[in-house]
Amino acid sequence: MAELTALESLIEMGFPRGRAEKALALTGNQGIEAAMDWLMEHEDDPDVDEPLETPLGHILGREPTSSEQVGPEGSGSAAEESKPILTEEERQEQTKRMLELVAQKQREREEREEREALEREKQRRRQGQELSAVRQKLQEDEMRRAAEERRREKAEELAARQRVREKIERDKAERAKKYGSSVGSQSSPPATDPGPVPSSPSQEPPTKREYDQCRIQVRLPDGTSLTQTFRAREQLAAVRLYVELHRGEEPGQDQDPVQLLSGFPRRAFSEADMERPLQELGLVPSAVLIVAKKCPS
Repeated sequence: MAELTALESLIEMGFPRGRAEKALALTGNQGIEAAMDWLMEHEDDPDVDEPLETPLGHILGREPTSSEQVGPEGSGSAAEESKPILTEEERQEQTKRMLELVAQKQREREEREEREALEREKQRRRQGQELSAVRQKLQEDEMRRAAEERRREKAEELAARQRVREKIERDKAERAKKYGSSVGSQSSPPATDPGPVPSSPSQEPPTKREYDQCRIQVRLPDGTSLTQTFRAREQLAAVRLYVELHRGEEPGQDQDPVQLLSGFPRRAFSEADMERPLQELGLVPSAVLIVAKKCPS
């Protein structure tokens, strides 16, 4: 069965003549498969339809025959004699083989493109995972810095509270040292107590006795009580300070401010009363006070 030339086979399969000639020339006339590969790989090139500036014999990959080198008179008859004549069935069969070859090349190209697309997708996913890992690491670093900042602030707050407690303990020790002797002298009762002197019409009324100290009993909210002796001219703030130092709060807990109340008559002492002496407030020689938690303003 006579075979079609490569150029004719490509034209039969539907490729333009210019593209077919260009493919054969650029592949060195190595056969129809090489030309088809070139056509399928460069079908989207913008210059695929531009002709090559080379002779036809070189485009087809062969030298001009003697009949082609003859003048115009004998060229047509020589070409017709050298060209094989194919029957319709042979042309259809060869066209079918070529179309199957084109389909095979197309499938191979699609498979190659699919593999390339799959590889690109894998690379995109790897890049996404790497970006996600970097973002997660940044978030973890930020959370770690925030936790360290909170720990530092908490340590500074605990140190400040410790300094306040130490100052309260120093004040307590100073007060105990300062008023210890006066408390001891107040606790010992006098040896003799003179009896009542009978009144006589000519005797003057007794003068009011001046007290230098007063005994304060403080009742706490939990039912316990504190008792301490203070000087009569000492301010009520000293009593509040004594209560705050001895009311038995748990270490490390914030101590709420307190408010002092008198039992009878019922009276709530204000901040202005804290600056007044005990004797001026009527708490001499002794008094009972009640502690109530003061709501912070």
